[in-house]
Amino acid sequence: MFRTELEAAVHAGIITADQAERLHAFFESRAAKAGVMQVTAPAVAPAKFDFSHVLWYAGALIVIGALGLFTTVAFGAMGPRALTITALGYAAGFVALGRFLWSRPGLKVPAGLLITCAVNMVPMAVYGIQAEFDLWPEPFGDPGGYDNFFEWLNASWVYMDVATIVAGAIALRFFPFPFIAAIMAGALWFLSMDLTPWVAYALTGSPDFTWSLRDDVSMYFGLALIVVAWMLDLRRWQAGDFAFWLHLAGVIAFWCTLSVQDSDNGYLKMVYCLINVGMILLAVFLGRRVYAVFGAIGVSLYLGYLAYDVFEEVLMFSIVLSAIGLGVIGLGIWYFRKQQAIAHWLTTSLPPELQRLRPVHARMA
Repeated sequence: MFRTELEAAVHAGIITADQAERLHAFFESRAAKAGVMQVTAPAVAPAKFDFSHVLWYAGALIVIGALGLFTTVAFGAMGPRALTITALGYAAGFVALGRFLWSRPGLKVPAGLLITCAVNMVPMAVYGIQAEFDLWPEPFGDPGGYDNFFEWLNASWVYMDVATIVAGAIALRFFPFPFIAAIMAGALWFLSMDLTPWVAYALTGSPDFTWSLRDDVSMYFGLALIVVAWMLDLRRWQAGDFAFWLHLAGVIAFWCTLSVQDSDNGYLKMVYCLINVGMILLAVFLGRRVYAVFGAIGVSLYLGYLAYDVFEEVLMFSIVLSAIGLGVIGLGIWYFRKQQAIAHWLTTSLPPELQRLRPVHARMA
């Protein structure tokens, strides 16, 4: 009996999830008595994160950090041309070694991390080219040292953001490794902020911008990115889950800027809470836990506002708030136990129009 067949029977409502687990345990015990190690041999080895993976990822992060430090120190000594040549040389070396390891059994993770390091060289190379030929867009000008790229938003970084995203897309075409999408998601997040001066210049003719405009640009960019990730989920579902990083970048850009909006209007704060509740419901609909995480934090922030600002002198509110917290924990336990039944109900009860808006993995959850 295959586990997938048992899960299909659960989804069809023939047996319960508890019965499926007991049946699977029963067949495993019979197989063990017969001297069989597994009921079924998986077609693909399950993903794991052991000590070797820790070393691979740690090594990649060390390389990325070291090269970022190298850029900061070496730019003044070597100049932009040497910096670009060095970045391209490193990228070519990483690609060559990554391509060599990619075809070796069990070494796709270090190979993919090397390709990720190559993609991370792209903004460095573009920065060197812009500095060498003074290709800073007008009227924004020279943004300063490369180390500012990770600290300050600037319109002149946009070319580096876009080049990183394009390079990541090309890399994914030949090396479908999920962590490459993480670098792209980071570049997209930076792009959502670096676009602000461009928007200000288009609207007012001046490159000066307000922080409120930056928040608005980042928030709407995050919404657009969420829609793109959602569309990617609707197209296909494949191992590695590349769309996760787009969802993460989108929800960070949207939720963080939404949460820092300053308002003394209690009704707007209540709307903020409702948006976060909607994110929790969206997590169930899309099968994406990241929305539930940020939505729960947002609801907690609103409850904190009620506790410390609105009902500061009301003794009973702390007791009620504690009860609400316990209720939320209980709700989480209930959902954990009933999530398959809820997924089955959504699959069988929602109209076809809404079903088509759910990712495949959410319908199979």
